[in-house]
Amino acid sequence: MLRAFSTAATGMAAQQMMVDTISNNLANINTTGFKRSQINFQDLLYIKMQESGTEVASGIIAPTGLEIGSGVRAASNVKIFTAGELENTGNNLDIAISGEGFLQVVMPNGELRYTRDGTLQTNANGELVTSHGYAVEPSISGLSDAVSITIQKDGGVNITDASGSQSVVGNIQLARFPNPAGLSSEGDNLFKESIASGSPITGTPGENGFGSIQSGFLEKSNVQMVTELVNLITAQRAYEINSRAISAGDDMLKTANNLGN
Repeated sequence: MLRAFSTAATGMAAQQMMVDTISNNLANINTTGFKRSQINFQDLLYIKMQESGTEVASGIIAPTGLEIGSGVRAASNVKIFTAGELENTGNNLDIAISGEGFLQVVMPNGELRYTRDGTLQTNANGELVTSHGYAVEPSISGLSDAVSITIQKDGGVNITDASGSQSVVGNIQLARFPNPAGLSSEGDNLFKESIASGSPITGTPGENGFGSIQSGFLEKSNVQMVTELVNLITAQRAYEINSRAISAGDDMLKTANNLGN
């Protein structure tokens, strides 16, 4: 009977983790470039009270065994990189990636991070940076004297100066990974390369399978409110039924304890 308590407790803990994941998805429903997480579960060790195929009598083999499971655990938390809806902002420095790929940004310590958040700006030095001030890689500068800035589908950054002259000051490159679900979430809409993700492959937007750049648009999160609310109800009911299993076990123990009274 005590085994039922620990088994149901693992179920409650697993559903609590699912609710935590859903809560984070819903909290970021309006976060630019956010990718929803999906939690995967695995069953735990089985206690084999009788192996299948055991000889129960001379020449007679049991067709099945007797196994009692120990519960469930969270196995992984996977980012789902389906495309989010594109929102027209009218700002030429806002970009969305239509297809595969990540923007590359340089952290203060020189390390690279990757993002789908295309909210770009220019800093005091005329460099193209993210909304947090991280410089885009490869570096794009010379924007201080620009009257207007245009970003092409292939990542080319064109400027027009006060005299009306036009020039290309740089090109945005994208990176993609063999296993983007293996990227490590860093917060601030940033991802970090990991052993599981594989090494980044860089290229020009719109070529060799990379997505193209859509200037004047931002990619919204791919969180679907209806889907998350349905998952939330499912997790809540699963948590409730596991708690009832503990209550049922407690009632059965109480009955057994009262047999001698």
